[in-house]
This record gives sequence, C-alpha cells and structure tokens, in this order.
Amino acid sequence: MTDKSQDDIDVLPAPLPSIRHMTKEDILGALKAGVKDFMRAPLYGLFFGGFFAIGGFFLLYMLASYKQPWWIMPMAFGFPIIGPFAAVGLYEVSRRLRGNETLSWGGVLSAAVNERKRQLPTMAFIVMFVFWIWMYQVRTLVALFAGLNPFSTVQSFTDFLFASTNGYAFLAVGTTVGAFMSLALYSITVISIPLLLDREIDFMSAIIVSIKTVLESPVVMLSWGIVVTFLALFGMATGFLGLLIVFPILGHATWHLYERAVLR
Repeated sequence: MTDKSQDDIDVLPAPLPSIRHMTKEDILGALKAGVKDFMRAPLYGLFFGGFFAIGGFFLLYMLASYKQPWWIMPMAFGFPIIGPFAAVGLYEVSRRLRGNETLSWGGVLSAAVNERKRQLPTMAFIVMFVFWIWMYQVRTLVALFAGLNPFSTVQSFTDFLFASTNGYAFLAVGTTVGAFMSLALYSITVISIPLLLDREIDFMSAIIVSIKTVLESPVVMLSWGIVVTFLALFGMATGFLGLLIVFPILGHATWHLYERAVLR
C-alpha cells in the first residue's frame, strides 16, 4: 500500500472558537472598558464618531430633499445596525490598546482599509442586502396601509401614524417585521465583525459563532442590543452631535463584549 501524496491529504477545517455564557456584569464591564478606551484615545473616537454623525446629517438631508418622511423610522432603527462596519477602526484602536501596541493614524487607518482584502466586504454585502429588503418592505407597507396618499412633510406622516386606524396598523405590522429583521441582522453581526477583524476566519464561520453567542446568552445579548439601540437613538435625537461621543464608546464597548464572549 502506498502512502497518500501531500495533495491527497484532506485538510480539516479549523474548529470554531469557543464561546462562554455571558452575564449582565459583562455588559457593564464592556461599557466601562469602552469609556476607558475612549478616554485613552479620544481623538480616534471623535474622528470615527464624526463620520457617523456626518452620515446622520446626510440622511436627514436626503429625507428632506426627497420629501419621503416615512423612511425616517426604518432608517433610524437601521442606522445603528450598520454601525459595526463603521466601528472597524475603533475595534482596531481597542485591539491595539489591549496589546499595549503603539497607536498611529497610519496603522489604524491602514488596518481598517486592509479589511477590504479579507472577509469583511462579504459581510457588508449581506448586511446591505438585508437592509435593502427591510427598506422595500417598508415601502410595501406604506402602499398597503396608506395607499397612494403622499406624505410631503413629517407632520403629515405623524398625523397618519397616530390619528388613523391604518396608521396604528402600519405601526404594529411595521414594528413586528422590523424587529424580526433587526434581530436577525444583529445576531449575525454582533460578534462576527470584530471576530473577522481579530482572526483569520471565513465569514460563514464568523456568522455561526455570532449566532451561537446570542443563543447561548439570549437575555444578555438582546439586552446589549437594546442598550446600543437606545444610546444610538439618543445620539441621533441630539441632532446627531451626541454620536460624536456615543458612537466611539459603543464601538469600543462592542469590542470588549466580543472579547468577553469568545474564548482564546
């Protein structure tokens, strides 16, 4: 019997990272670590937070220009969902601070830009695909419950929502569908994106680890999602200026939550 050649030997896939059960102390610990990282490197936080705040201003401008205020609600709730991609630079800052590595603009920015050569662009495509499905289902619901009546102002849209039976139905159905889609999107991204930055792993494995983390500690992970959403909405309610502080703290904190969830 002859030995198999090297090319014939099956290469087993690397095992998935192990995860641990999370507690509420992990949320508090991650937030404290996020604040600490922001205080240690505030210029980086303000820089990346500024991009997110500018994106918010641009969103409002587009909504006002096209006079389609019904996009405000799904955009507002979807905005924090895509935040993890904008937080890649903050993850890199936290990673370097953890390892006591030297921080430099060139190093942090190049690390974020170099992610285009790895698995993160595929994750970005998945998230944007789901997000666009979300947007189209909102448009479908508007057509179903509001008919062809245009909403040229925020006030007219608000009157429809809170002063008509169809408006209440739109809120109920839209919130239910939106909650389901945001939960699905959150589950596949909350751990997978920092994991892809931290390790050489394929995007499907990263998604599986992220979902397993949510299923292992559903109350804690869903609580974290609620914390992120409310803090992000608070930042948006301040005219997006609050995102200059809120976004970097949440970005750093998400990295530390990932480190607490995935064992090395």
